[in-house]
Amino acid sequence: MANEKKLTRSTNKVLAGVCGGIAEYFEIDPTLVRVAYAALTVFSAGFPGVLLYIIMLIIMPQGSDYEQMD
Repeated sequence: MANEKKLTRSTNKVLAGVCGGIAEYFEIDPTLVRVAYAALTVFSAGFPGVLLYIIMLIIMPQGSDYEQMD
């Protein structure tokens, strides 16, 4: 299972790489994820969006921008 996908924080980051990691996992443009996250945060009075981001920051492991060589 060398091609197993894992949800990790991205090295393509603006804040902590959470939105970039989600975009990489679903193979979509990170800008779309960031805009959707910003809209969710604004239209939900801010607190749920910020809380969700902090939770994802804590539970998502940091990704790496290189693969280990044998």
